[in-house]
Amino acid sequence: MTDTLVTGAPLEEKQPEEAKLAIATEQPSAAEPLCESINEEDVAPQAAETPTKLTKEEALEQLKQLAEHAEEASRTQIESLKQAFYRQLNAQIEAEKRSFVEAGGNAETFVPQADAAEEEFKSILSVIKEKRSILAAEQEKEKQMNYQIKLSIIEELKELIESPEDANKNFTEFKKLQQQWNEVKFIPQEHANELWKSYMLYVEKFYDLLKLNNEFREYDFKKNLEIKTHLCEAAERLADEPDVISAFHQLQKLHQEFRDTGPVAKELRESIWARFKAASTVINRKHQQHYDNVKEAEQHNLDQKTVICEIMEAIPYEELQSFADWDNKTAEVTALQAKWRTIGYAPQKVNGRIFERFRAACDDFFRRKNEYYKAAKAAMSANLEKKRALCEKAESLKESTDWKSTTEALVKLQKEWKEVGPVARKYSEGLWKRFITACDYFFDQKAKATSSQMNEEQANLVKKRDIIARLEALSGEADTEKAGKEVRALIKEWNATGHVPIKEKDRLYKQYRHWVDQLFDRLNLSASQKKLSNYRSTVSNMSEGGSSLHREREKLVRTLETMQGELKTYENNLGFLSASSKKGNSLLNEINRKVEKLKADIELMKEKIKVLDENIQGNNA
Repeated sequence: MTDTLVTGAPLEEKQPEEAKLAIATEQPSAAEPLCESINEEDVAPQAAETPTKLTKEEALEQLKQLAEHAEEASRTQIESLKQAFYRQLNAQIEAEKRSFVEAGGNAETFVPQADAAEEEFKSILSVIKEKRSILAAEQEKEKQMNYQIKLSIIEELKELIESPEDANKNFTEFKKLQQQWNEVKFIPQEHANELWKSYMLYVEKFYDLLKLNNEFREYDFKKNLEIKTHLCEAAERLADEPDVISAFHQLQKLHQEFRDTGPVAKELRESIWARFKAASTVINRKHQQHYDNVKEAEQHNLDQKTVICEIMEAIPYEELQSFADWDNKTAEVTALQAKWRTIGYAPQKVNGRIFERFRAACDDFFRRKNEYYKAAKAAMSANLEKKRALCEKAESLKESTDWKSTTEALVKLQKEWKEVGPVARKYSEGLWKRFITACDYFFDQKAKATSSQMNEEQANLVKKRDIIARLEALSGEADTEKAGKEVRALIKEWNATGHVPIKEKDRLYKQYRHWVDQLFDRLNLSASQKKLSNYRSTVSNMSEGGSSLHREREKLVRTLETMQGELKTYENNLGFLSASSKKGNSLLNEINRKVEKLKADIELMKEKIKVLDENIQGNNA
């Protein structure tokens, strides 16, 4: 039985069991070959760990240090520094691009400035590559030389086997050849297995055919058994090594020592190999599991990044019709970018492509946003001129005493005002104040000139006192359903009744509000009905002429748009949350509660706007 460890091509069935052990491999550096049976081309590239978050200058400085001893630098170290350097460089370029766009530049014409650090970084990489290429060539030359040396050793072993007359002399020569074989280390991978099998064949023939002196033979077997037992124990201790990668490297060295150690007694060969093989299997399985976990995590990262790309690519640009829409969507995109930065690397072969896909989607979004803002600014400039013209028309009509036709003209101007789009915020308030002041002036003059209003207010006073009396009478009603219907009917009647004399308005409204609130509380009517009822009463007490009503309506419309934007943001955020944990479930419930409350508030706001529209229409009749 031979003590061999072989990887590569399938072996013949007659080979010993230990020759069938396959060992998982990891990417070694060019300066750190593991053993003859491990080739750098066969090694998985997954061993690179996540690069440290260094600045460009730190990454450059560390690369300079590696360049001084390029033959000792590993591919993992170099790749980590490249990732750290270009991550910072890309972040710098993105910041310059954003500044360029914010300053009014076109994103498509942006050209990043040359970076001296990048040129130096590339130059050092070229130096390292050249040094490592030279080293690799030297190592390959050395392997070819070693191969020829080992062939000659095998030929000498053949000669010893063919002339077994002087056993003691041959044994001494044999030990020299063994020592020489062990001193010659690495050979080309394609010859490793065949050469090793040939060597072991002649070693075993030497022991079996020459029938050496038992004393020498047993002593040699005993020393080899001690060495291999020690190697088994060392391999078994590696199972407790927390660093899986380090344990795997150490195991490769132990395998090399095991192979270089001569045979043990024939009856012990199976057991000592089985022990070493069992310890190796534990380490190899842990090593393989480590990279399986890495691959699984990277695939999960790819799935998450793909979903983010799909969300970005599915943005409904046709629905973004206002600054608020774009601001809300920008907040969502910023949140997606922040989420992207928390996700680790995708598989190496697709990591660059998925990032380019995401960056292209982001660039497209901000390009479209920039185009919208430019177009919107041009539209707002045109709207500014239109609203100034409406102000001038309103001011030209405010002194008119033709109440009917002028009222119709001003109402028409107010409708036109609503149809004109927004203007820049710095002009909005001043223009609106100018326009509404002219309208208010006319309607105030109209109110003063309408003499019949006083008689109407007196009649309304009588009606509202009667409503209060009927509300007070309902406080003793036992049938709550009937009382509730009557309360709502009286509220509707109160809101339909016009203005009362100004000196009576506050006192009368206070009495009305007292009985309505008391009845709402006793009859358990809904809070939204109560709020809407209070609001109707508030609107009915606003000044006639529509100016204050129009201001109130503008305010409510802006509030409604804000609430709708918040609702859309909450609903979008729900798509990113998972209830798989207790904390996630709690956050999900809280957002759902806020969404339901927002929906109720939005419906109430729409009802308030409807009340305002009814009163504005009544005033303009």
